[in-house]
Amino acid sequence: MDNPINEEIAARRTFAIISHPDAGKTTITEKLLYFGGAIRDAGTVKGRKSGKFATSDWMEIEKQRGISVTSSVMQFEYDGKQVNILDTPGHEDFSEDTYRTLMAVDAAVMMVDVGRGIEPQTIKLFKVCKMRGIPIFTFINKMDRQGKEPLDLMEELEEVLGIESYAMNWPIGMGKEFLGIYDRFNNRIEQVRVEDENRFLALDEDGSLAEPHPMEETSYYKQALEDVLLLNEAGNDFDVNRIAKGDLTPVFFGSALTNFGVQTFLETFLQFAPSPQSRMTKAKEEIDPYSKEFSGFIFKIQANMNPAHRDRIAFVRIVSGAFERGMTVTVPRIARTFKLTQTTQFLADSRETVDEAVAGDIIGLHDTGNYQIGDTVIGGKSNFEFDALPVFTPELFVRVTAKNVMKSKHFHKGILQLVQEGAIQYYRTLHTEEVLLGAVGQLQFEVFEHRMKNEYNVEVRMEHLGSKVARWIENEADVKESMAGQRAMLVKDRYEKLVFLFENDFAMRWFNDKHSDIKLYNLL
Repeated sequence: MDNPINEEIAARRTFAIISHPDAGKTTITEKLLYFGGAIRDAGTVKGRKSGKFATSDWMEIEKQRGISVTSSVMQFEYDGKQVNILDTPGHEDFSEDTYRTLMAVDAAVMMVDVGRGIEPQTIKLFKVCKMRGIPIFTFINKMDRQGKEPLDLMEELEEVLGIESYAMNWPIGMGKEFLGIYDRFNNRIEQVRVEDENRFLALDEDGSLAEPHPMEETSYYKQALEDVLLLNEAGNDFDVNRIAKGDLTPVFFGSALTNFGVQTFLETFLQFAPSPQSRMTKAKEEIDPYSKEFSGFIFKIQANMNPAHRDRIAFVRIVSGAFERGMTVTVPRIARTFKLTQTTQFLADSRETVDEAVAGDIIGLHDTGNYQIGDTVIGGKSNFEFDALPVFTPELFVRVTAKNVMKSKHFHKGILQLVQEGAIQYYRTLHTEEVLLGAVGQLQFEVFEHRMKNEYNVEVRMEHLGSKVARWIENEADVKESMAGQRAMLVKDRYEKLVFLFENDFAMRWFNDKHSDIKLYNLL
């Protein structure tokens, strides 16, 4: 591999945006796309009245509800960098999809609502990022509204999330009195609602305005100066190495909706976000992104991105080397080779054929049912598999049937395709072959029902079985059907593995006491 390809890899910045629902995640994604020239007009996620919808929210149910339930991939170029954004579902019922997406990025941007602070879903997603040791950049959003005091939010970051923080900029006022940000990193003040040429005010060596300005007379400016002085004296030091390890988060203040502070954030982020990183194999070997051999892994499968063609796309994060359309790859799990001729890159639901891509990029492979989430794809002669992606133990279950038995074929096809996306899990009873679905949250069932009707023209009947404790079995050969009962249903998953669905924890403990030789385990 020669230098031009290495330079391309080094220019990649692949990251996900994480947050609690309604913190502004999809809105900031739109603004970043706008600055990258990928879209002309930034729609907002809740654009139902105007008919403007966020570019990254392409599924019909997302437009109706104003939430993100799929992970979109968006790519654009900015300031010499090739940016790949993975916009993840914010709703907690889709956390499994988000967790897998976080396995495919090199950094994360954490959105925090100034009025709400650190929320439960943010904590969960933060822990996944922390577990991977990836850099986390924080954007405290909605400064055009009243909210918590900035110093309290900084303290919350450190106490609730356990990560040290460094304020890259500092708000001057808030809500209707929001005047701008004191940019510590660029040594300037950026004003709200001021045109480009006059937006920035220079600071002198002492950190005060270099030239007289009416802002100096406001209490908000004076308070900001006091806060910045406190941060300079008692705050954490800026440390590039600690940012890279995920031990220190740079904090930015702004407003995604009014497009304030977003461009400054983007430019600074691209300076410190990492280029593509190595990835570990199951054999604990590191695959270097600059390796000549192409490799990647599938972190997501999405059916019906183009409803007219009923297609399936497998999303691949390229880990090493370069991709060329028409190349042959091996999938070690099934020891089969495939020629990659139908390959795409994305802007939400719009796509174009991609002929070349390098480590750090996300590409889509046309899938006829060969791929699974977590599959490794290799372009050379090596034979390895990347670390497995997380799979969650479902907690809620339904029994599902087609309302019209004449549509049985479409019913089973739709279920199997949607199950392969990973949001719902498929089970069936041993003898009656009844279909059960498991999920982490109720919304997943609603989305499933909606998509079956709209994408496969099949109306389904769902009988809620409530919450169950699902456990797989290490020593399946020792299981007898007589061990099952009303409080311990025995079913098979989509891989033909036996699974007990216990009524509750008490029923599982009773089973363990009675059948201590049966070794049970859960997923995550």
